Amino acid sequence: MTPDELKRLTGIDVLPQHRPRMTYRCIACDAAHPLERLLYTCPACGSLLRVVDDNFAALAERSGAEWRRVFDLRHSVRVEGMQGIFLFHELVLPWVPLQHVVYLGEGHTPLIRANPELASWVGADLYVKNDGQNPSASFKDRGMASAISFLHHFLCENRPEQVLGICASTGDTSAAAALYLSYLPKSSVRSAVLLPQGKVTPQQLSQPLGSGAQVVEIPGVFDDCMKIVEELAETYQVFLLNSKNPVRISGQKSFAYEVAQQLGWQVEDLTVVVPIGNAGNVTAILEGFVDLQRLGVIEHLPRVLGVQSEHADPVARWRSSGVYRPVVVQPSVAQAAMIGNPVSFPKVQGLVERYFQESFQCVTVSEQEIMDTMLTANRHGHVVCTQGGEAIAGLQRALREGVVAGDRVFVCDSTSHQLKFSGFQEAYFADTLGAEYEVEARDDLVNRPRQLPAQAAEIAAALGLQKR
Repeated sequence: MTPDELKRLTGIDVLPQHRPRMTYRCIACDAAHPLERLLYTCPACGSLLRVVDDNFAALAERSGAEWRRVFDLRHSVRVEGMQGIFLFHELVLPWVPLQHVVYLGEGHTPLIRANPELASWVGADLYVKNDGQNPSASFKDRGMASAISFLHHFLCENRPEQVLGICASTGDTSAAAALYLSYLPKSSVRSAVLLPQGKVTPQQLSQPLGSGAQVVEIPGVFDDCMKIVEELAETYQVFLLNSKNPVRISGQKSFAYEVAQQLGWQVEDLTVVVPIGNAGNVTAILEGFVDLQRLGVIEHLPRVLGVQSEHADPVARWRSSGVYRPVVVQPSVAQAAMIGNPVSFPKVQGLVERYFQESFQCVTVSEQEIMDTMLTANRHGHVVCTQGGEAIAGLQRALREGVVAGDRVFVCDSTSHQLKFSGFQEAYFADTLGAEYEVEARDDLVNRPRQLPAQAAEIAAALGLQKR
């Protein structure tokens, strides 16, 4: 139905009316800078930036209950700009008008309850939020929808000659960036991605190539790619599409909004389990729940459990020791986890110290646990990637070690589609994963096709069928 029809029925105007005063705000020196510029770090001190609405308090003219009603009703209206993450327009990026929103089908991914067998194996009831059902098959589309909508609005307002969108990636960021950039006019926008050579799956590599991006592979790991794009962003006129760009974080906050909405806005007993990676996603989720509490939509902040591979665990080490130091990474099947110095860590640190001091925990898991858990989850009706396996494995370990109590509501973030990482499954089944991964195939999880003659009787015998 149209917004006017809905207003006649309910008396509620669901279209955005808020007038924001948005700026970049430095997380260190608190300097403010106009949002009309393409900025990624503070010009005054070089620290990371947040996108803030200095008129956020005006949103309190509606009660939390009214906002819950507005967000729920928006699902039923025919407004293209609010179909995806911009359903939460006032909280995502209200600087972008609805007519400039780029929507490719992202957001509102399902929350799937684990079946009793998987729940018993993990040690508690849980949900999996399958963000692999986004357009480019990963959660990165949330941030890319806000970033490219921001860029679209910037292009419409400023009419620059041409902009190059660029990112460093372990796979998913490049796929999302190339897809969303390809939707904008080719005369205005080009796209390029930097990848660590040999450390991106063939499926992920095919995505930016298919979307027409210029793909550059360099020796090293993600951190090496990130250093180069950071230098390019500081020196040249480019649009950085990594989570260092705060407008990316704005879109990824929608994960928190959706989880709260899908749980009927009841989050006091919730624990969200998130793989850390470059720390942009966990930053966004923490910020998103803070937004909802400030707005009165939720009363209490949930708990958040971060998970890292033992092969790349700087945030877990910080949480246990109080001291942060970058680490040298080892190969990981959860390739997005292979980041030894997460760009967004300073934001995580600030959010935890201010809002989540007692409610943010972090655990590490082995590569063996990641693979075994991914395969086990998929045996029970899920479509979980290696990072999703990392999250569920982290919940299982946290329950086993008493880090979290088993009587809470658990939502595990599966960040990508399992088919992007099918090569790791194939290598597991063939027991050909390199020694550096420290993974051994378990017979009960190995599954291979069987060659049989085209005869019903022999196939029936192999399947253990009995005649009627």
